[in-house]
Amino acid sequence: MERLRVLTLNIWNKKGPWERRLELIREGIRRLSPDVIGLQEVILYNDRTQADEIREGLGYDAAFGMAHDLGDGMHFGNAVLSRFPIEKRSVLPLPTAGDEERRALLYTRIRTPAGSLPFFVTHLNWKFHDGVAREAQVVTIAEHVMHEAPMSSDLPAVLVGDFNAVPHSTEIRFLLGLQSLGGKSVHFTDCFEHLGTLPGCTFDSEKNPYAALTHEFPRRIDYILVRGPELGTGRGKPLSAEVVMTEMKDGVAPSDHYGVFAEINVRELGQRFY
Repeated sequence: MERLRVLTLNIWNKKGPWERRLELIREGIRRLSPDVIGLQEVILYNDRTQADEIREGLGYDAAFGMAHDLGDGMHFGNAVLSRFPIEKRSVLPLPTAGDEERRALLYTRIRTPAGSLPFFVTHLNWKFHDGVAREAQVVTIAEHVMHEAPMSSDLPAVLVGDFNAVPHSTEIRFLLGLQSLGGKSVHFTDCFEHLGTLPGCTFDSEKNPYAALTHEFPRRIDYILVRGPELGTGRGKPLSAEVVMTEMKDGVAPSDHYGVFAEINVRELGQRFY
């Protein structure tokens, strides 16, 4: 195994024609053949998640992490699908901005042929004016990643999700090591920034009929981030990145978001020099 194939997608819970959207999501997964998938806005109901529906017949292991209890036995959160065994799963709460939203970070450790992979999925506060909440959330995420996946961990950590923040926002700049917050700093590489074709909008009200319902301007708010490339080895270096799941069929789109797909190097290319 030389490269890890990663997909992230906000599936828009069960809004719209879910059964038809489910078919399109599964078709996209078959076409892209990702090794690991991060999903947001996943509903758990009666001990079954939308991730379980998506993975039927596709050969993926699954993990779900609740972020918010919707009542009546229904839960809202994030999920991971993996071609490789998921050996560990933890749900790590994130700071909130009041009672209306609960957000979380889903941490999994996956046993790949190239080594143990720390894989994180999240979904941050969505309102435009919630920047302060998102800033607190990304600082907490960075702390969790360093605790669960210290720099000596086997493969560089991968963090994916719907961050509800554009690339030049404080939240994303912090994650990319371009500025500090609260005296803390971290560094991830944005796969699409280096290898994708701009503008790379993942929430596009001009082309996606479900995103159009919000009347928002098109934005890039979904990311695949990797804590790499690793010095001296090249592991964690993005090799390709693109916006995916943009196709429509009979007026139906897979979700109100588009997905992001990236390939990441997991093979050691050289010797450490430090």
